[in-house]
Amino acid sequence: MISFDDAIGLLAKAVSPLGTETVTLADAADRFLAAPLVARANAPRRAVSSMDGYAVAADTTYPDRWIDVVCEARAGAPASRRLGPGEAARIFTGAALPDGADLVIMQEYADRQGERVRFRPGYGPDTHVRAAGSDFRVGDILVPAGTRLGPRAMVTAAAADRAHLDVYRRPTVAIIATGDELAEPGTSSDTPDTLPESASYGVAALCVRMGGVVVARMRGRDCLDELASLAARALEMADCVVVIGGASVGDRDFARPMFAKTATELAFAGVAIKPGKPVWLGKAKGSLILGLPGNPTSAMVTARLFLQPALTRLQGGDPATDLAFQAMPLAQALPATGPRETFVRASAGPHGLQPVGNQESGAQAPLLAADWLIRCPPGQPAMQTGHHAAALTF
Repeated sequence: MISFDDAIGLLAKAVSPLGTETVTLADAADRFLAAPLVARANAPRRAVSSMDGYAVAADTTYPDRWIDVVCEARAGAPASRRLGPGEAARIFTGAALPDGADLVIMQEYADRQGERVRFRPGYGPDTHVRAAGSDFRVGDILVPAGTRLGPRAMVTAAAADRAHLDVYRRPTVAIIATGDELAEPGTSSDTPDTLPESASYGVAALCVRMGGVVVARMRGRDCLDELASLAARALEMADCVVVIGGASVGDRDFARPMFAKTATELAFAGVAIKPGKPVWLGKAKGSLILGLPGNPTSAMVTARLFLQPALTRLQGGDPATDLAFQAMPLAQALPATGPRETFVRASAGPHGLQPVGNQESGAQAPLLAADWLIRCPPGQPAMQTGHHAAALTF
């Protein structure tokens, strides 16, 4: 078996971004940019007011002196004329400054009578003017390629006056759950000796959250011919095939043999982690194949550690962003680690991370409370309460 870090390094080498496509701005949310987002216009395009008040020429305006209000400026409705010396324009936030003006005096300092206004002392020194191009200018790169377009980035893209964006294609994913004991949820209680198949639902939800498109979710018995047929179908329809179960070395573990009829390049098979030792990664017919353990908790932990960064990489993002471990305090002591790197499921509380009850790989109820993974290197001594450990959101 290889270490977790070595496995992640091999994953980064094995996975390449998919092709690109052009989409409308409305369809670009959560997509990864394939090209830098460049501004098409200055922002603001002209000098604008940042306050409601009066636009004037600073060098011809003085406190307590009446001047004429000759026009009005609103956002989207600029002033109708240029200001002359000793003239003012009523102006509102976001409106373009009239030609001849370089100062906005807030309305709180103004005394208005009909079409005349005067200003009380103390209105300076701030001009309350946003200069043209002070936010960004034409040609500025506002969002680099590889960025996922979250809510804030979408605001920036729209402000850049971009109606269409070049993004990486969303990866299609086919999920195959294996095991004679598995039954569709809702039927297991009436079928002796079966368990509800649960892991594929969690894996599918992770794929959707990460931008993947789940095109198939299949279940196969521990029969090599049946699984080989499912594997062939999955490779034809998906950029990424996820196999759950059958990853060990028993007589009825067919996760890797089911791909034997295709030329499969194996990146790694077996990682020295707990849970999730049997996880494996390969490629066949241009598709990525990720094998996850059959126990639902192990499947979800390894999906978080390997599938999530793989999906990010397929979409042109940086997989390291998905593995940004943080130093977090422990609310409870942890025992010494054995020869494998251990990922402890934990929840965050007021005093730090608290391991969730049952850490067995087959325990599914504690998954709901586990929103962090505590990384415990192999051979690490016991960690006491208050110790800061490396942790990853789960």
